[in-house]
Amino acid sequence: MKGKHEPELLHLDLDILVVSKPSGLPTVPDGYDTDLPYLAGLLEHAFGRVWVVHRLDRDTSGVVVLARNAEAHKSLSAQFQEHQIVKTYHALVMGHPTWQERSVSAPLRVDADRQHRTIVDLEAGKPSTTHFRLLEKFQSPLTQVSLIEATPKHGRTHQIRVHLCTLGMPVVADALYGNGAQLMLSAIKRQYQPGENGERPLIGRLALHALSITLTHPTSGKTRTFEAPYPKDFAAALKQLRKHASRQTQSARAGV
Repeated sequence: MKGKHEPELLHLDLDILVVSKPSGLPTVPDGYDTDLPYLAGLLEHAFGRVWVVHRLDRDTSGVVVLARNAEAHKSLSAQFQEHQIVKTYHALVMGHPTWQERSVSAPLRVDADRQHRTIVDLEAGKPSTTHFRLLEKFQSPLTQVSLIEATPKHGRTHQIRVHLCTLGMPVVADALYGNGAQLMLSAIKRQYQPGENGERPLIGRLALHALSITLTHPTSGKTRTFEAPYPKDFAAALKQLRKHASRQTQSARAGV
């Protein structure tokens, strides 16, 4: 199963199903339009009943693990509750950090306003910690962009996006927590000339990708890591940044 709005199968056994979710596809039914396709529904149609144990934002791409039976669901849910599962994300963000690594611990309250945003709330927020690592910095005359690795300890809604905003570096094309500015080739390529149809963004959606997840398999007890390669738009944006912008690499991990 692989199409523009369909997940890519990464792993399948009797207990778990691992896929790479495309951007634009919600994990569970949309609360406003229940007729829209959603990840769990597509997978149940193809593989039978599945149990959702974690979610990605609609516009976030990347790896999602689902249970295929009640016992696997119980095991995975307990691992998430005990913060035993490690999730790693990559994001293209606006700006350059002054640090190589940094952790943000800022309590978050979800669905806090009419736009359903998550906010930092020192009194009513729930504990939320994310560790960030700088992978690459890109400099051009018109923009500064960085590739950041994020490892959240907790899994609050929009946690990575909000914590990056507290650092002054919103995710590229994040209209909810940033200005929504898309990454354009004209911002990084000198003397760029658009074609007859004008310029299209290198990446026009939220530039956040769930790269990998590490867990204990519910039956074998073995530690397993599953990784979702960059989708085409994310990979293409990085390729153009590396080609046309001044680049500083911080880690070999940036070569994913």
